[in-house]
Amino acid sequence: MGKSLIVVHPRFDLVWPFAADHLHTLWKSDGDVEFHRLENENDQLLGQIANDTGNIIRLATLGVGVTKNCLQKFSVLKEATFQGSYGRNLSEETNQYLKEREILTYDHPSEGFWGQTVSEYGLALTLSGLRRIPQLHREILTSLEPWDYSPPGGIGQPGARGHQFGDNPNFTSGTIAGKRVRIVGVGNIASRYASFVSMLGADVAAWDPHASEPCFHRAGARKEWHLDQLVRDAEIFAPMVPLWESTRGIVTADHINDLPKGCLVILVTRAGICDVDAIRRRVLADEISLAADVWDVEPLPLDDPLLGRHNVVHTPHNAGRTIDANKSWAEKLAVQFQPTV
Repeated sequence: MGKSLIVVHPRFDLVWPFAADHLHTLWKSDGDVEFHRLENENDQLLGQIANDTGNIIRLATLGVGVTKNCLQKFSVLKEATFQGSYGRNLSEETNQYLKEREILTYDHPSEGFWGQTVSEYGLALTLSGLRRIPQLHREILTSLEPWDYSPPGGIGQPGARGHQFGDNPNFTSGTIAGKRVRIVGVGNIASRYASFVSMLGADVAAWDPHASEPCFHRAGARKEWHLDQLVRDAEIFAPMVPLWESTRGIVTADHINDLPKGCLVILVTRAGICDVDAIRRRVLADEISLAADVWDVEPLPLDDPLLGRHNVVHTPHNAGRTIDANKSWAEKLAVQFQPTV
């Protein structure tokens, strides 16, 4: 009976530190697994590492170099995945050899392994931006002033500060319920985010020229046909598409300038899909607020004027790779393989 082999390099663990071990656990429940974790300075190819190559029927290489010559040692190999930190990286010759041998090879069908974590983080940023949670947390560490809810002169006035009121009425604030949430995209991340805010009672519309009609229905979003129309009544604006050449700068300065005053912008996929200079200009002018996990410059310099502002929530590109996302990464690969027993 054949067995499985997993070989992982620290360059892979650097990006996905929990994925290889979870894949090992999943495969161990299905049969015998040979597992190798290399030292950081070890750049041996697969063929130099594996021991019992004549008995391996399924294979996972994670951050390890593989050539045609390596694979020729695996005489009974049936299934394999060859993953770097970001997708497969094999030569054309090696890929052709896999086809000739009729070895089934698997990749991730999508980036759904972090769709849930990023979309939930987007929801958290939205709530934090609406209620100024990070700002208030920071302020009460050094001052008692946030606890003083007295309005000017200590006399209650319409529209002034009152008891247990910490929002800034100049920006979109309060509940998600009833807000006009406008989203760019209805993919893995955006559709989940749309369903969250829709469930919480928002009026949700989305623009995605590449998505089919059912995508909008599942997301709980009304389809908007024109991006320039989408932005015009947004109270919360969430561009949530991947950064490709086709999406770089897809949200232009004109779109940003057309956002209503006070709008809350959520950035949780890639900043480069937007004209960030336009966002900066309007945020610094106190015209819109921002809750962002991704930036045009990373790390964000400590003297960046966006840091610490009353109308900005900021985190360090932290949304995607939770332990759950690592496990999902492994599970979405493992489920494609056939059982060995």
